[in-house]
Amino acid sequence: MTENESYESDARLTKGRAFFKRQLSLLPDARAHLIFWPLMVGGVVLDIWSKKAVFAWMKEEPDFRYVIIDGFLQFVMALNDGAAWGMFSGRRFMLILVSAIALIAGIVIFLSSGKELRIFHAGLAIFTAGVCGNLYDRIFNDGMVRDFIDVYYRGHHWPAFNVGDSMLCIGVGLMIISVFSSAKKTN
Repeated sequence: MTENESYESDARLTKGRAFFKRQLSLLPDARAHLIFWPLMVGGVVLDIWSKKAVFAWMKEEPDFRYVIIDGFLQFVMALNDGAAWGMFSGRRFMLILVSAIALIAGIVIFLSSGKELRIFHAGLAIFTAGVCGNLYDRIFNDGMVRDFIDVYYRGHHWPAFNVGDSMLCIGVGLMIISVFSSAKKTN
């Protein structure tokens, strides 16, 4: 190896190290990981456990409704083979694919999101947990997502939902709040 080739090799190594150092600086810090992963894993566990517990409890009487707040909130047993409000009913493979892509996207977005986005990280973790909980049902419950929370008023019922669905909404809400609050800081 000539001296010129050695110099070019050293320059490439230096550029490579600088590139990887720059990439590492863009990753979330340890505090972000301590927000994201426990919230995500805890949310998935809570969603799957709540579905299993309520359905096991109500299995004895499938038409049974357990009133929590009379005229407003009750537990029911409902199975949904579609997405929100039953959209795409019976399209199991497509819904699994979309959920898997959303799960991967959530993790990739977190890993490339930077450091100082604590509310965003929390929202993304909660959203990803909701996606993962419902994906679990689609894969291991014959394509049916278990819903049990029924909100109603004067005979009008909101479609039944579960803890994972709630986490999807809360997560999106937190991410929106984070985007607007960070936009205010930059102005």
